[in-house]
Amino acid sequence: MKVAFLVAPEGVEQVELTDPWQAVRDSGGTPRLVSTKPGRIQAFNHLDKADTFEVDQVVKDATVEEYDALALPGGVANPDFLRLDNKAVAFAKGFFDAGKPVAAICHAPWTLVEADVVRGRTLTSWPSLRTDITNAGGNWVDEQVKVCTSGPNALITSRKPDDLKAFCEAFLEEFSKATKGSAS
Repeated sequence: MKVAFLVAPEGVEQVELTDPWQAVRDSGGTPRLVSTKPGRIQAFNHLDKADTFEVDQVVKDATVEEYDALALPGGVANPDFLRLDNKAVAFAKGFFDAGKPVAAICHAPWTLVEADVVRGRTLTSWPSLRTDITNAGGNWVDEQVKVCTSGPNALITSRKPDDLKAFCEAFLEEFSKATKGSAS
């Protein structure tokens, strides 16, 4: 299982990157950091700078076909930067077009709103995104984790870092289903 973690050069909430990343590794998968610029990305612990991480691939050079799934960590600034980058938005949308699973936590659904892929889907997020998701045609719910399979792909969402354990368990299950299905 090869999973793209799409993040902006700065602003990602570190724990929303590192916990799911480790979950993919622990399950035998291969996580890859994809960003809009080469080099290193700057993660944050809420509003404070945290660690930096090496970018594996620039989104302009990435294709959906290379990956089995997409993970979108949150952080307030991260998805706000991503939704202004046409290649990042197209990359995220491509997973929906290809029927591949996508996991998004906290503020990350902003990128999905920009990609116009939440229409008719049920998802959760940080509460401040409720109006954006609803205005984009999605059904927002306040749940620890929501798995929506009523579209072309599985969409796994959670609200906040406190939900990470349930989020990781849910997306690993859905990602595993998808990779087994593509192997047959």
